[in-house]
Amino acid sequence: MKFTQYSILINLCILTILVCASQAYDFFFFAQQWPGSLCDTKKACCYPKTGKPAADFGIHGLWPTYNNHSFPGNCNRNSGFDGSEISDLRERMQVSWPSLNCPSSNSSKFWKHEWVKHGTCSESVLDQHGYFEAALSIKEHSVNLLQILQSAGIQPDGKSYNLESIREAIKKGSGFSPVIECNVNASGNYQLSRSTFA
Repeated sequence: MKFTQYSILINLCILTILVCASQAYDFFFFAQQWPGSLCDTKKACCYPKTGKPAADFGIHGLWPTYNNHSFPGNCNRNSGFDGSEISDLRERMQVSWPSLNCPSSNSSKFWKHEWVKHGTCSESVLDQHGYFEAALSIKEHSVNLLQILQSAGIQPDGKSYNLESIREAIKKGSGFSPVIECNVNASGNYQLSRSTFA
């Protein structure tokens, strides 16, 4: 547990230093989404061509953000997405950062969207490879939401859990206060869909 807390602290310190150096934004939001909740709504959901994602939170994005919680977007239209720059990360990204958008794809369109909309706003401190590597590192070494929730007895089992108990479990397990987003499934029940950390 100490290693995890130190890992989180180190990753966030690095991001904080990078943010302070850039001055283009104030901090990063790290967003993770639960694939089951996204696919269990009335909206369409398509699994990636690589197969059904694991029953685990996937990365939605790493978003440079202002103190008022708004964020810059599409900061450098001349900086396109180049998949070859992240070829060494592709296997990890397919596991940790899958797209559930239709039509089914290999997730490259989703990664391109995240880079163009959010990543280009962090270019003063993170190049394309660094942007995706930073998000993967946080997910893999710092904030394992599924493990945090399961340790608190909160399982992805269809049972109802109090929102405050979810929030407190994440805060206790990660050391940070999350922003929790819920959606409504086809049966009209609220379900956890996304959690972001600053």
